Amino acid sequence: MILKLKRTPGIFLVGFMGSGKSTVGRALAEELGWGFADLDQDIETRERMPITQIFDTRGEAEFRRAETAALRERVRSVEAGRPCVIALGGGALLTDENFQMVSNNGVTVWLDCSFATVERRLAGYSHRPLARDPEKLRELFAVRRSGYERADYCVVVENDDAAATAAKILALPLF
Repeated sequence: MILKLKRTPGIFLVGFMGSGKSTVGRALAEELGWGFADLDQDIETRERMPITQIFDTRGEAEFRRAETAALRERVRSVEAGRPCVIALGGGALLTDENFQMVSNNGVTVWLDCSFATVERRLAGYSHRPLARDPEKLRELFAVRRSGYERADYCVVVENDDAAATAAKILALPLF
């Protein structure tokens, strides 16, 4: 295992909504025998409401504040030596504060998924506030790619097999 992961055992999965961060994260954590956390679930627990309601009643800026606070808690746990695979929300890595937090406390892995796959996976879901408008979704996908490119590693998601994607991560020069 690389020194960075020995010191702060956090693997942060990043990528666009619908790229499989939560599903792959669970599979990866199980393979490693590490804990797993879904940052969106952490936010909903902390705020006692679904993300869609946070967006609709408080706005995106308040959601981003809650996201950073939830991430800070997870990073503290990793800093204390508790190994964890953490699935970040689609926009979490894009702020400098969050990027620095995860970069300094583990390894970031971008799950690079095609827009066609994202579109198929999100079809019919109304609980994704930023996916309600198909044209804006496509624009957001394009805009966010440069932020994801800052991740330490990139794994191309080629299908819906979470175990296969987790195996690609395990094959990275991390372990």
